[in-house]
Amino acid sequence: MADLIIFLVLLAMGYGFGRYAEAKHYKSIIQREAEFRDIPVVTSKFPPLTKPLSDVELVTGSVVISVDYFKRFIAGLRNLVGGRVTAYETLLDRARREAILRMQEEARAFGGYIIFNVKLETSSIHKGRKNSIGAVEVLAYGTVLIKQ
Repeated sequence: MADLIIFLVLLAMGYGFGRYAEAKHYKSIIQREAEFRDIPVVTSKFPPLTKPLSDVELVTGSVVISVDYFKRFIAGLRNLVGGRVTAYETLLDRARREAILRMQEEARAFGGYIIFNVKLETSSIHKGRKNSIGAVEVLAYGTVLIKQ
């Protein structure tokens, strides 16, 4: 009985701390997305021809985000019955948005005004017991047009 109580307390703490960290990260992402609204990110292979062509550079943004124990536990339960693993969807959303923000930061350092031909690569970093995901990496890359 004591083991069950300890397990439930640890699970509740994991849920609480995980939700807090996720909410804090989302708040930071939303704030920085507003700051970088002046640098659009598009998937088109060709740059828009509204402005004269200028210098270009490759820009990248990479992030690794770990899965918390509560999400791993919930995903394990979901794997028993099948279906969408929504516990990991917010993890991937945060990782993609963070990688794009880091790419936009690099573009701003170059003096860029638009990033085109943007691609996203996703991979799991660590496989734990029974090939469970431990962390996810997202790499965003594209070509930035630089103001002359």
